Amino acid sequence: MITSTVLDNGVRVITERVDHMHTVSIGIWVANATRHESPEYNGVAHFIEHLIFKGTERRTARQIALEIDSMGGILNAFTGHEYVCYYAKVLAKFLPRVTDLLTDIFLNSTFPADEIERERKVILQEIKMRDDSPEEAIHDRFHQSFWNGHALGNSILGTEGTIDGLSRDMIVAYKLSHYRPDDIIISAAGNINHDTLVNLLQTEFSVISSKWKPDGLGFRPKGGRHVNLCERELEQTLICMGTRALQQDHPDRYAMHLLTTILGGGMSSRLFQEIREKKGLAYSVYAYVISHADSGALVVYSGTEPKHCREVIDIALAEMVRLKCEPVTQAELDSAREQMKGKLLMSLESSDSLMTRLAKNIIYLGRHQPVESILAGFDAVNIQDVQDIAEKLFDGECLNLEVMGKVSGLGITNDSLVF
Repeated sequence: MITSTVLDNGVRVITERVDHMHTVSIGIWVANATRHESPEYNGVAHFIEHLIFKGTERRTARQIALEIDSMGGILNAFTGHEYVCYYAKVLAKFLPRVTDLLTDIFLNSTFPADEIERERKVILQEIKMRDDSPEEAIHDRFHQSFWNGHALGNSILGTEGTIDGLSRDMIVAYKLSHYRPDDIIISAAGNINHDTLVNLLQTEFSVISSKWKPDGLGFRPKGGRHVNLCERELEQTLICMGTRALQQDHPDRYAMHLLTTILGGGMSSRLFQEIREKKGLAYSVYAYVISHADSGALVVYSGTEPKHCREVIDIALAEMVRLKCEPVTQAELDSAREQMKGKLLMSLESSDSLMTRLAKNIIYLGRHQPVESILAGFDAVNIQDVQDIAEKLFDGECLNLEVMGKVSGLGITNDSLVF
């Protein structure tokens, strides 16, 4: 029940009809964001995400809020390094109304000067809030170090300096140029008729145009060992450590995700069992993958007492080395496989998850990928595939380590890490 249409100017509309659902979720995606910002514009994509709800020629900010509430719906947005999404979720009967609302704010926001100054203060507070949260700040520091020299390492929020420097003219010009039709994907899922949605969108979205072209992809994080110690007065010492991983569309991505799940993806994972259950060294310990269109990182995070910091790092590195030197067990692989498949299938029960999956498939794969194909991808992975991908990712050529807390005297250096 998946249908797609490409408007004459390149805007793509893709829907998934699920008759038994009471809701419909619709998202307007722009497939460029923080990684496409020049240094002085860092944070502008996220700034626009805030401002777009602040009023149009037809609606004030209050009227926008009242209208979505009158439908009992959800209206929100989020920004990543490679996309921005504006979305709504409502009962299916409100599709015409919510489509008109989303279209209006996306295409006709007026960016009032007083709202820009008010929201500038909000974002500056958001930056301070992130910096005051060690668990968030350490991941930002890791990204900056790992993708050093590239916009992928920049903060989505921007910096105090760049946010202060963004004028209304700069913001409006950026939106007009970067919201180009080739990068716009309108995805919707739930109890929806595709042709009805296209008819609601076609007139207004067909007139969008832009001559801006993004830089090409092909970035690869630098190799070598990079250790950064950040002294902060914390009760715990936080650890964020990672190496290169695969990009979104790599054929070995299924093996990579199963490897990550075995390493630190749940309560039965090796890191959780070894660091928390057996030794009681940490409350929080996990591994995850960040994948972009052309690069990625496999990251381990934990928080522990300063005196146990080095031990936790050594255990994590030893488990990485063990994964490339020793085959995983069939039981571990099967458990990880069912965990990944279960998460995927459970996500299909909500229209907003379906909507998101539709758009990301187009952004990263250029096509819709059926669920059956993903399940088959996980089913096809064997023990040797997991060991092969571990050898590829844990080759010792690239390792970034961020440590935050009471770091003086820990004695952690590049040469002291066995990997």
